[in-house]
Amino acid sequence: MNNELQYHKISNVNTYKVRSHFPRLVGKNAFRNEHAYGDEFVVKEIITDQGARGWGLSSGLFYHQDPETDDRMILGKSVSDVFDPDKGIVDMSLSTFDFALHDLAGSILGIPCYKMFGNKGVGAVPVYDTLIYFDDISPDRKPGGIAKILEECQYGYDYGYRAFKLKIGRAPMWMNWTDGLKRDIDVTRAVRERFPDCEILVDANDAYTVEKMKQYVDGVADVGLYWIEEPFRENEQDFRALREHLDAKSPRTLIADGETDPNMDLLIDLYKKGLLGVFQMDIQGDYTLGHAFGLTPWRRVMPKLEEIGARISPHAWGLKLKTHYAAQFCAGYPGVARVEGVTDTTEGVDFSGYKLKDGKMYLPEKPGFGMDFIWGMPLTGGDCESKTICRQV
Repeated sequence: MNNELQYHKISNVNTYKVRSHFPRLVGKNAFRNEHAYGDEFVVKEIITDQGARGWGLSSGLFYHQDPETDDRMILGKSVSDVFDPDKGIVDMSLSTFDFALHDLAGSILGIPCYKMFGNKGVGAVPVYDTLIYFDDISPDRKPGGIAKILEECQYGYDYGYRAFKLKIGRAPMWMNWTDGLKRDIDVTRAVRERFPDCEILVDANDAYTVEKMKQYVDGVADVGLYWIEEPFRENEQDFRALREHLDAKSPRTLIADGETDPNMDLLIDLYKKGLLGVFQMDIQGDYTLGHAFGLTPWRRVMPKLEEIGARISPHAWGLKLKTHYAAQFCAGYPGVARVEGVTDTTEGVDFSGYKLKDGKMYLPEKPGFGMDFIWGMPLTGGDCESKTICRQV
């Protein structure tokens, strides 16, 4: 496939700012205030001398405020000099172009990205609704109570989801432990009662202690949680204690982790010991968000994860764009748990090739990531900085 890429030289790189909008105000989580109504983010568009185009979210592992600093690294080079279809970008200094180069290569080769990733999976992947935050206690001027959480789950169900991820960890930042733990349990049980046939996942954003998490598990043991995400900072002693408690009280429940500053050696060791259940490194690499990973790093680590039979679910919070990247990646590999589904409307991007139905995301057969870039605000120089409030978990 590289032979086709070598005939395309990169002649132009454009940088744009794009806006996304959530269907509602997204509230607090365990350590952060309201996540607002949407986001602004930066994308890169790459054009070759043969007229091929590819575009994608600008990652930011090596962030430069002046976009031309990055652009000069690829201008005038053949696509094969900077990208390998079997591996991704050839050097992580090119991380700002990770998604755009994948999209461009798919366009040149005439294949969807998921086929570039191995075509070992299926054309549809299971997804979960990730837009359910502490809207029972948020915003401060008009908290919605548990009824608001149920309303949001119903919105997600009507949208096409059949699994919901609930944020937990209202204590100690927003409530005392007695009240916060009770509210976490009450919300979880209320969602289970209203949606008996849907999967429920929970995410503590590292807010819990081992003993408090055991109390939470005791309170929801009959709910049948699919996973508990980021119960606390990952370490063998605490994960073992939680896993043993889960085995006694809720044995089907997995522990998911790896989103924030992942230590891959530790995560792999935890998985081999039966303590970690799902790898969750972010699909986007962005040090400003604490997500020091990305699409090409995922591709590089997958042979090892496949070897140990790992379950995966790339973290994709913040943008529907990231959900689609993760869906393409997961459709190409076995061992997929569920893909994080972000519901938003993104200005200037055509998402119509992706269909969500009965809890599954159906992918387009169009080349690249199958999303058409229609319009964005052109950026130059110091205007390139992306706001990242809502994308911070």
